[in-house]
Amino acid sequence: MSERGMQELALLLLTAVANTPRHGYAIAQEVKAMTDGRVTPRTGALYGALDRLLAEGLIQVESEEVVRGRARRVFALSPSGRERLEAEAERLAATAREVRRRLADGTVAPA
Repeated sequence: MSERGMQELALLLLTAVANTPRHGYAIAQEVKAMTDGRVTPRTGALYGALDRLLAEGLIQVESEEVVRGRARRVFALSPSGRERLEAEAERLAATAREVRRRLADGTVAPA
């Protein structure tokens, strides 16, 4: 895995399906709820990101159905997606620990 962090939307989408498979609209609603409305994925960005995560093997299609003439895919976290999400969570936690350590230090660097 690269040391580079995951983009926020990808992180949120993986998190949204980490414990429950969901279809696209439900994923968007879960992201909105998780971020207290700070992030509301637009349809194009949502499905583009889901397609990229699918191509990377980080999510998988659990089921497909036709609802009112439109295909609805239900996405689930894949095993490699779970590994990547766990690694990203640890990377973010390490960064947060360092931020807290520096803030607790109380020293101010010279300007």
